[in-house]
Amino acid sequence: MRILRNGALAVLAIVILALGWIIVSDRLAQPAPADTAPLIAKAAQYHPRIKRDTWGVPHIFGPTDPDVAFGLAFAHSEDDFATIQEAALMVRGSLGSVEGQKGAVTDYLVRLFRVRETVAAHYEAELPADVKRVLQAYADGINYYAALHPNEARPGLLPMTGQDVAAGFVFRTPFFYGLDGVVKKINSPVAKATSTAQAWAGLPMGSNGMAVAPVKSADGATRLLVNSHQPYTGQVSWYEAVLDSGEGWHVTGGFFPGSPFMLHGHNAHLGWANTVNDPDLADVYRLVINPTNPNEYRLDGKWKVFEKQDAALRVHIWGPIFWTVHKDLFWSVHGPVFKTDHGVFAIRYAGMDEVRQPLQYYRLDKAKNLAEWRAAMGLQALPSINYIYADETGTIGYVYNGQFPARKEGVDWQGTLPGDRSDLIWHAYLPFERTPQIWKPTSGYVFNSNNTPFQATGAADALKPGDFSPTMGIQTNMTNRAYRAEETFGADPHITAEAFRRYKFDIAYSARSEIAQMIAEVCAVDPGQDADLKAAQGLLKAWDRRTNIHSRAAALAVLMGTEAHPYDDRPHVKPIDALHHAITTLKTHFGRIDPEWGQVNRFRRGTFDQPIDGGPDTYRAVYGVPQKDGTLTAVDGDTFIMFVTWDKNGQLSSESIHQFGSATLDAKSKHYADQSPLFVAMKTKPVWFTAEQLAGHVEADYAPGERH
Repeated sequence: MRILRNGALAVLAIVILALGWIIVSDRLAQPAPADTAPLIAKAAQYHPRIKRDTWGVPHIFGPTDPDVAFGLAFAHSEDDFATIQEAALMVRGSLGSVEGQKGAVTDYLVRLFRVRETVAAHYEAELPADVKRVLQAYADGINYYAALHPNEARPGLLPMTGQDVAAGFVFRTPFFYGLDGVVKKINSPVAKATSTAQAWAGLPMGSNGMAVAPVKSADGATRLLVNSHQPYTGQVSWYEAVLDSGEGWHVTGGFFPGSPFMLHGHNAHLGWANTVNDPDLADVYRLVINPTNPNEYRLDGKWKVFEKQDAALRVHIWGPIFWTVHKDLFWSVHGPVFKTDHGVFAIRYAGMDEVRQPLQYYRLDKAKNLAEWRAAMGLQALPSINYIYADETGTIGYVYNGQFPARKEGVDWQGTLPGDRSDLIWHAYLPFERTPQIWKPTSGYVFNSNNTPFQATGAADALKPGDFSPTMGIQTNMTNRAYRAEETFGADPHITAEAFRRYKFDIAYSARSEIAQMIAEVCAVDPGQDADLKAAQGLLKAWDRRTNIHSRAAALAVLMGTEAHPYDDRPHVKPIDALHHAITTLKTHFGRIDPEWGQVNRFRRGTFDQPIDGGPDTYRAVYGVPQKDGTLTAVDGDTFIMFVTWDKNGQLSSESIHQFGSATLDAKSKHYADQSPLFVAMKTKPVWFTAEQLAGHVEADYAPGERH
């Protein structure tokens, strides 16, 4: 026994020593903590003023654009430093050191897509000095907040630089057209027959944008709806702010954590709304590997050597223990390479080697007229995203934006391509003039709800598919929201201000929608002796397809629809099977198949728990996550909404609403959920855009770092 005990103690000692060596070695390899004194001292060169209105929305004033960027970063950090920090660590490729294995997957992609290398190679040469000053000022604002709150900052965060801010745009923008879906498909057995559109299908995808010209308004006004659908929290959740610089940077609208630029909203002269589009902007190539050398692939009849590096991912394991995982990275002349158990694939995608996204956003923010705005769009630094435009002159327009690869004609670019032909590797994009666009339509309106650009206005002004090369891979789908836009905004020849708002909060499914087709399918099934199915069919047949909280059929229909065609990564099931499951779920948790929709569909924020109208793919979009009690908690869909109006005299006014409030993470703040009651009630609050409008509505006025 003594020998066994001594042996066990020896093994334990060895394990402890090994763990100690791992911990000490890891710590010695890490950079020393940043000296915060220079970060605090640097703040003295900036002179912003933060004025928070009675809703907590920050209005940032400053003599220069960098002053304002610094103030925005500080104010946003006050409200959501954790998410800003997470975004910074992500593009540093350091998320695994915080989130463990889950974060390491993102770190691997950051390295595989060469985010840092792209920034290092192009930042100085391709971004003008004024853009770099704004990026650095924004980074300095985050540094200042972190230096004043050292307990909140993760090791390795400080100091942030303008290059870190730019890297966020480099990494994130390609994912808006579904690059992540392409990567997932490559790494699954079905990658052999996958297109970009197929890879994106089924993932949460939404947003509405609508612009109405004076000719279609009852009062001669120009109206713009800004209505992006985003997650309620996280790195792509909206934050509202107003910026007002002495150098003419005066905007209000939505910002993402880590972005110094208003991404959509309006300035004093014009505005725009964004929605996700789905052109084919990524190509997958199957590579032929040398059977005698796995580090070589065939191109034009010759073997070429992969470019190869070690990812060296630092991963948090447990407590003080971190481990560096070594994983090979490969690149071919096409782009990043994935070696899978069903083949070796390379991808080439829009946005590769692009670092000018901040330049384009900044120029859009500061555009004073259509010509300047179109010049900014002509930079073609943003790989995708629809733009719905309106301005003070009554001009409206639509751009199906994309970096469309200049591909070889006569080739089927939708499937997996042979990787051994260099003539299939594109090296440029089509010019901006080739992008699908609609300007000043006679119908008086343009819209997009993630649908085809060939149905974006009245029939007389519609774009024609034959005018665009099939190599562009332009989407041809319609959504329920697109159908409802045609049936509401489109069908009304003289839209009043009240009607414009009512159409935005439409909660119906079109007779042309997918869910209507599902209902027709399940109602055609013979129920036999199944009393529940017969009753469910009766409910669905009588349903008005509206998702109001008192509806007795909406729960059955929506639960069926989201399982038959889920908006996440779950597999599709047959509508009749989904209906049976919905019946079981509702009976189990509510004792009946027809509870009111508001009993099921809930909006929750802290202690605020209320029923909410709307549903998936309605114009009042609400996407919920199932809970153990059978309810759904809304987590995605309608978030930050703006109604922007230029009256017949060109006078600007706007209203907005956020699903929560300005205090994204501080549950103790009165602004944690103060906008939620208005949001649930489908109401808005005024936007105090100018200093004169803001007067009398200020609850805090301070410089960064001052007590308030």
